[in-house]
Amino acid sequence: MHDHAHAHTPALNSEQVNRAFIWGIALNLAFVAAEFVSGFLTHSLALMADAGHNLSDVASLALSLLGFRLAKITSNPGYTYGYRKSTILISLFNAMLLLVVVGIIGYEAVRRFSEPYEVQGRPIAIVAGIGILINAFTAWLFFKDKEKDLNIKGAYLHLAADAGVSLATVVAGVVIIYTKWYWLDPLLSLMVMVVIIIGTWGLLRDSLRLSMDGVPREIDIQELRKMALAINGVKDIYHIHVWALSTTENALTAQVKVDPQLTALAIEDLKKELRHELEHLGIRHATLEIGC
Repeated sequence: MHDHAHAHTPALNSEQVNRAFIWGIALNLAFVAAEFVSGFLTHSLALMADAGHNLSDVASLALSLLGFRLAKITSNPGYTYGYRKSTILISLFNAMLLLVVVGIIGYEAVRRFSEPYEVQGRPIAIVAGIGILINAFTAWLFFKDKEKDLNIKGAYLHLAADAGVSLATVVAGVVIIYTKWYWLDPLLSLMVMVVIIIGTWGLLRDSLRLSMDGVPREIDIQELRKMALAINGVKDIYHIHVWALSTTENALTAQVKVDPQLTALAIEDLKKELRHELEHLGIRHATLEIGC
C-alpha cells in the first residue's frame, strides 16, 4: 500500500456558511428596498433593474440556505439519500430565475430607448456607491468556500458581479450629472443584463448536468481509471457510474477486477486504498463490486 501525504478535500463549515448566507440575505434585502425606492423616485431604470437583479440574488441566497438545511436532514425509507439533491434543484431554479429577470430588464431597457426619461445622476451614483460596499462585503463572506460548493460559487459570482455593476452605475451617474446623457440609463440596464447572462450560463449548465445525474465537471473518468489501475492488485475497473448526490457530495458505483491470488484480507486493504484515493477526487460515497 502507498503512503499518502496529501489532504482530502476540506469539508464545509456549516455554521460559517449559514452565517454568511444570513448576513448576505439581510444586507442585500435592505439594499434592494433602498435601491428600488431611489430608482422609482428618480425614474432610473438602471437602479430599478439592479434592484430586481439584487432581489433575485436575495431569493437565490434564501433558497440556497434552505437547500443546505434540507441537505442536513437524515435519510429515511422514502428518501434513502435524504434531501441532498435539493441543493442541485435549487441551483437550477436560481439560474432559471435569473434568466427571467434578464428578459424583464431587456424589454424595459429597449422601451426606454424610444421613450427616454429624465433621470438624476447624483442619487444614482450615491446609491450605487453604497451597493459596491454591500456587494463586495457579502461576496467576501463566500470567497473562502466558493470552490467547495456550486451554490456558494453561484452566490459569490452573483455578488461579485453586482459589485462590478454598481461601480459601472456610479460612473454612469457621474457622467449623467455633467452631460445629461439620459440614454446611459437604459444602456446600463442592458449591461446589467449581459452581466447576468454571463454569470448565469455556467451555473445553468452545471446545474442541468448534475440534475440529470451527469458526471460532475471536476471528475475525469479516464483519470479515475488510471488511478485505480495504478493500485497494486487491481487488474481492471469497469461499469463506472459517477453522479452528484448534492452540490458538495459525489457517489460512485463500479466493478473492480482484482488479482485472483489476493487473500480476503488483502482485498479489504485494496478496497480501503481505492476508497481513500476516490476521496481525493471528491467521491466520498463509493460502492465497489469486487471480482476476480
